[in-house]
Amino acid sequence: MNNLEISSLQCFIALAEHTSFTQAANRINITQSAISQQIAKLEKQLKTQLFHRGRINTLTHSGEILLTYAKEILRLEQEAIDYFKEPELEGEIRFGLPEDFATVFLHKVLSDFSASHPRISVSVECDLTLNLLNSFKKKQFDLVLVKLYDQNDFPNSVEIWSEKLVWVAAHNYTHRNKSGAKLPLVLSPKPCVYRARALEALDKANTPWKIVYSSPSFAGATAAVKAGMGITVLPLNMVPSGLDIYRDKSLPDLEDTHITLLTKENAKKSVKSFADYVLKQLH
Repeated sequence: MNNLEISSLQCFIALAEHTSFTQAANRINITQSAISQQIAKLEKQLKTQLFHRGRINTLTHSGEILLTYAKEILRLEQEAIDYFKEPELEGEIRFGLPEDFATVFLHKVLSDFSASHPRISVSVECDLTLNLLNSFKKKQFDLVLVKLYDQNDFPNSVEIWSEKLVWVAAHNYTHRNKSGAKLPLVLSPKPCVYRARALEALDKANTPWKIVYSSPSFAGATAAVKAGMGITVLPLNMVPSGLDIYRDKSLPDLEDTHITLLTKENAKKSVKSFADYVLKQLH
């Protein structure tokens, strides 16, 4: 059996995570036919079917097993490259990000970066986006990951992704839409970008609302929504298990949110290395 190729494993992981050949191809910037060829090559090489083909391509049992190995192989490859590329980097990095991002993404980013850069210490602080921006302007952070309306105010900003916000509720949740009934909302307190987007959209649509639960804690807000207290607003790729996109024609659409990484001017090499790593992991 020939060795597994990194490019084939990258295609495999992209399709496993996005379930669509179109989305997988966009994710790693190659054609759909190239993705299909690499998956077929892997299946022939391993003599097993990796996906149940359809509108949504789901992993077979063999695919689930390979996914674990593939992620570890790519992680080790990147770790080796990073170590020999910049083994001398050291120091402390001050990193700020919202708690919901930390809950969903932070563990993976920090654990892998720390393994390849053991002499760099990353100090993390979670807060609401507008508070993080104020602290960043005061040079209290080396870099911050934030939700922006417009990144033009920050010359050293890099947009990681742009995604439409969605209304989110518990499974089988139904709002009793009586005449004049206010929509119950679970939102973070001011100043929160998601809160501002939601209330602005509802006010423009003349939809009455009331905030029934307000907390800066992502875990606390998620628990309140799961309990059926009300609905909330999240980016599509951050809807946690146990909650669903709430589809109600009476609710207004929400504008896109721009997830952006800001790095201070004249950042030291260790900060630039960490910024590059965050971009690579989350882009």
